[in-house]
Amino acid sequence: MKFISPIVGFIIFVLFFGFALKNSQEVDLQLFLHYELRGPLVLMLLGFFVAGAVLGVLALTPTVFRHRRETNKHKTTIHTLQSSAQQATRQPQPDSVNTQQ
Repeated sequence: MKFISPIVGFIIFVLFFGFALKNSQEVDLQLFLHYELRGPLVLMLLGFFVAGAVLGVLALTPTVFRHRRETNKHKTTIHTLQSSAQQATRQPQPDSVNTQQ
């Protein structure tokens, strides 16, 4: 498995590098208010891919924090229940030992 991962990574890199070499022509991106971006097609695609990934991570951030908060709350509840269960299972100590008969 240690040898397969670098080989697959190298193959994917070569495929993407070949894609980049094939799509190096200039493209125009028309924005609002008559702004225009000009650059290679592969850089435009890469830029939009990265922007989409960043927006996806930002969209998931509140959910991740909510799950962490709930997990911490549940851990605290479990710890409290375990400590109370341990105290309940202890044998009570006698008040006094009567050795006289």
